[in-house]
Amino acid sequence: MKIKSLIASLILATTTTYASTGEEQHFPGVFVGATTIDSETDFSYGIEYEYKFSKTWGAGFVYEKTDNAHHGAGVDVALAAVYLHPWKELRIGAGFGKEKVGSYTDHHHHHHSSHKEDVIRTSISYDFHVGGFGVAPTLALDFVDGETATVIGVAFIKAF
Repeated sequence: MKIKSLIASLILATTTTYASTGEEQHFPGVFVGATTIDSETDFSYGIEYEYKFSKTWGAGFVYEKTDNAHHGAGVDVALAAVYLHPWKELRIGAGFGKEKVGSYTDHHHHHHSSHKEDVIRTSISYDFHVGGFGVAPTLALDFVDGETATVIGVAFIKAF
């Protein structure tokens, strides 16, 4: 898939590291927010991690859960991402991974087995620093099987 090649190329192109600058490189975080799809909004939570290769580029992963999505079956999203930091603490991301939907029975009493689908995510956030921590309001769009889910929330980050 083209997005996988793009992410790999961007990661390989970022050869400048922070190792000699003493800057923080690791950015683990906890995310809380909400996911909206098909006019239904549910609580979402998860973890994220970014390793910054330079002041401009980073890469990492995201794992999120939305327990009540898809008729209460729940959705897990796991993806790898590349991040661009074009200005101050602004972060623009693009990622690719899998969405797992749990099994459920719909309102017509049809059983649906759990399944996985590809997910492409685009995101934007801005990191505000408060007492050694980052607070990052985040907006993401997940593209899954012809549908778009909107994820909005806040990540709490501790850099080291």
